[in-house]
Amino acid sequence: MTAGRELTPRDVASTERLMRYWSEGEGAAKIAWGQPGDFDRCIIELGKYVNPGQVKGLCANLHHRATGAWPGHAPAEQHG
Repeated sequence: MTAGRELTPRDVASTERLMRYWSEGEGAAKIAWGQPGDFDRCIIELGKYVNPGQVKGLCANLHHRATGAWPGHAPAEQHG
């Protein structure tokens, strides 16, 4: 696998496994999606493994996948 590219079906499966880990699995428990500070926790956790230029976008996508809303737009994050 090349960073940021899925070149084979196996790469696609590996990417999906990691996305599930961070959005639904043990990684999601570390981030505590839907709780205040979840996006920042994601950046800290995934920043250990992901290029600094990509981590915020990845965390935004994971946030959307885990909560159904983009960062700052989840029901618990709405003020008003």
